[in-house]
Amino acid sequence: MSDTFTLAGVGLHSGVRSRVTLHREDGPVRLVTRGRTVRPVLGEVASTSFCTTLGRDDVRIGTVEHLLAALHAHGVWSGLTVEVDGDELPILDGSAEPWSELIGEMQAQEAFPPPPPAVAGSAHARNDAGGVATVEPGEDALEVSIEFDHPAIGHQAVSVMPDARVDVLSARTFGFLADAERMLAAGYSKGAGPESVILFDDMSAIAPLRFPDEPVRHKALDALGDLYLLGAPIAGRIRVHRGGHALHVALAAALSSEALSSEAHA
Repeated sequence: MSDTFTLAGVGLHSGVRSRVTLHREDGPVRLVTRGRTVRPVLGEVASTSFCTTLGRDDVRIGTVEHLLAALHAHGVWSGLTVEVDGDELPILDGSAEPWSELIGEMQAQEAFPPPPPAVAGSAHARNDAGGVATVEPGEDALEVSIEFDHPAIGHQAVSVMPDARVDVLSARTFGFLADAERMLAAGYSKGAGPESVILFDDMSAIAPLRFPDEPVRHKALDALGDLYLLGAPIAGRIRVHRGGHALHVALAAALSSEALSSEAHA
């Protein structure tokens, strides 16, 4: 029985190769790089530009959302340490499936501790690009929709129930050839390639999709990863339209504030 599980690859934005080792350890989930620890919690979000980056002081670990999505989908909220030998998690195949397979293998050997109590309440967040995210009481579900002015994407929507969250983990990140030079000039996407990113030209995806609605599935994956930063499952119906990392984090923060306010008045 193995005590450690390892993945390695190139960072999507840095283009730098890193190695990540997961092993069991009592206590909350934590990420460690160069002997410094960061937690996947709202208070340690350092950036939401094109990915979710955790950090404080001079410590940074970028592109954590795919790993966190896999942890969320598998219900892993404690008992795990993630050691990273760099500043960004590898993009791997562009999805969370490699992380999911690793966590599934760990769960098959020994169950992780049960999840904490779910956070309940109502909350909403908006952005200037027309994005809206809400949490409302009701049947637990994640409903995500996107709208792109592109003939191969357009409007897409997906509804993900709690027992089917692993189904979206194999959806890959995507981008547009028209944006490639701008992203590189801004210091992003140095490690992007056809093996890890679905690229769309003016008319269609350059390579075959895994699902006809793979873009919205990946947005649901991102939402799972970012909402993990709340530190507990969410009870209720989550709706995200035209979401992104900043909007997801804002929704988690609003729900956290609502939950704290409710406890204070209980």
